[in-house]
Amino acid sequence: MPPESQFEIPPSFIALYLEPGRTKPHATRDVIAARYEFCEDLATMLTEHAADVKGDLKVTEEDVLVRIHRGLLAEDSGVNPKEAMWVVTRLAELLNWPRLKPSSEPDT
Repeated sequence: MPPESQFEIPPSFIALYLEPGRTKPHATRDVIAARYEFCEDLATMLTEHAADVKGDLKVTEEDVLVRIHRGLLAEDSGVNPKEAMWVVTRLAELLNWPRLKPSSEPDT
């Protein structure tokens, strides 16, 4: 990996690639870095959409996050269920919204 692409991957994202009881991810750093970049970009791109949905539909922040999470759980979304939850959590951080409560998350 070229030095210019060396960046810190948050532990919260690396955790998506850890099996329970293991300390080493089940994917290479290159794979995790590529997935992280994709998910971070996706969360960033969704900020304007999320704010628009909240204003246009006059729904709560939680409702917006639940709707986006459901969309990301679609088979063709480009993310797996763990990444989908990470994207929604990151989206909430970017918008300074409360993150989804476990009871709000749709069944996966």
